[in-house]
Amino acid sequence: MSDYRERYEFWKSNSFFDEATRAELAALTDEKEIEDRFYRDLEFGTGGARGVMGAGTNRFNSYNVRRISTGFAAYLLKEFGDEAKKRGVAVAYDTRNNSAEYARQTALTMCAAGIPAYLYTYTCPTPMLSFTVRQLNCVGGVIVTASHNTKEYNGYKAYDETGCQLYPYTADAVIAEVNKVDITKTVIMDEKEAAEKGLLRYLGEDMMDRYVEAIKGEEDFITPEAKARLKVVYTPLHGAGFVPVTRVLKDLGYSGVSIVKEQTVPDGNFPTVTSPNPGDESAMQMAIKQAIAEKADIAIGSDPDADRIGMAIIEKDGSARFLSGNQICALLIDYVLKRRKSQLKPNSCIITTVVTSEMGSDIARSYGVSAEEVLTGFKFIGERMNRLEESGEKTVEFGYEESNGCLIGDYVRDKDSATALMKICEMAAFYKAHGKDMDEVLEGLYKKHGYYLDHLDNYVFTGKEGAEKIASINRKLRGIGTALSPDIDKMKDFEKGVDGLPPSDVLKYWFRDGSWLAIRPSGTEPKTKVYYCIHDNDQKAAAENLAKKQKLIKDVIDSI
Repeated sequence: MSDYRERYEFWKSNSFFDEATRAELAALTDEKEIEDRFYRDLEFGTGGARGVMGAGTNRFNSYNVRRISTGFAAYLLKEFGDEAKKRGVAVAYDTRNNSAEYARQTALTMCAAGIPAYLYTYTCPTPMLSFTVRQLNCVGGVIVTASHNTKEYNGYKAYDETGCQLYPYTADAVIAEVNKVDITKTVIMDEKEAAEKGLLRYLGEDMMDRYVEAIKGEEDFITPEAKARLKVVYTPLHGAGFVPVTRVLKDLGYSGVSIVKEQTVPDGNFPTVTSPNPGDESAMQMAIKQAIAEKADIAIGSDPDADRIGMAIIEKDGSARFLSGNQICALLIDYVLKRRKSQLKPNSCIITTVVTSEMGSDIARSYGVSAEEVLTGFKFIGERMNRLEESGEKTVEFGYEESNGCLIGDYVRDKDSATALMKICEMAAFYKAHGKDMDEVLEGLYKKHGYYLDHLDNYVFTGKEGAEKIASINRKLRGIGTALSPDIDKMKDFEKGVDGLPPSDVLKYWFRDGSWLAIRPSGTEPKTKVYYCIHDNDQKAAAENLAKKQKLIKDVIDSI
């Protein structure tokens, strides 16, 4: 009998698992489905865990939440001792199905280990969890979310005492503890008992008030008249961004904000979209159509846990120009550095990632601001920010990654849609007051810095066979090396820990024409991601250049 079958039979028959779980498993008839649910444990990686909800070792469920929380609690007690029992952890959740219950299970597992848990009583954004850890001086934090994934998913993001997602060396120590946990030995404390003993502490509106005030503190002054003239359509895509984003914009005087009402309802089924990712134009369609109908200046959006952003410019002819994360952040970098030029220091820098467009870095350097490069994921941006702050070596003005996330300010250590969307509205209002629309500003940046075409291809491979294929793609590419194309100038294999960065399964190729491509397996979804940054004379030449490089990679992937 195969291992996955043994695990399946164990879960199906063991009375530790509740009746609903055992019934769900007993009803399975597809052997591939059974294999996929049990061929491995749900992985806890550097940012936490994420998976399809359901019964099984390789599914996101209450049992895996308790297993992971038990391991995380053990790490915190080892690392902080009695301090963990004094300072506690913050626990939050977004609008996904079952998120509130998984957060409760997380908190009560911590309480059973003697660690106080500050549990939110309402949905809140991921960056607000980071903010809470810092405000309450917790030893760590957890938010239950699967970010922008489709409705079938949920996840567990773990944070350190600085409010940063776990960096690899910390995550490795947590993973070691998680791997020791026998899932059938996990326990949670009774909620009433935990509250009576002062271990379970509920968080109310006060923290939202503090978070909103912090965001408002990042405003660079523009006139009330300029704010009132701006017309904006905003969608929270059924997520946790609605309250903080609308509160911030209202408090600051943006009276021309219109909401996509159908998408304000918190709903983990995300009924109006296929995938609630504001970085995908399809998810922003309702906002864009409403913005066109209302003759708005811009359409903006945030994802379910309100860390990612989306944006479209409504042009003079009534059409919409949807922007990529790279384009949005290039505009923001230019705007923020321009408005704060007199405050910039000789050691000012931005932080970006190895798969993010060079355009933002070029813009920063034009203001005398250096660019720091880290691995993909905001945990690396947050960790670098912590190190630079502690050493005083550099002053961080902006952090961002291509996947529609950025960080302005120092009160969180994660990407933050509420701050970013406030800044986008400020930027649009500022330029409108000066007779410019955002389209003109972006084209002006291309004219100054050259045309950049940035693109992402996702190759999705599901199940056990898919996981094996994903793992084999970079192995094959490593074997090919720079022989992949005669136009390659150099290649970096980040698995070797280059440039002082931790090892990571990323390959990056630079071409003689100044363009590059990078390839890596996703850390949260069953896919291989290929990033392209094409720097060319114009849009047509860049598109032709991109097509050639896409074929290079597709041929390799198709051959596996």
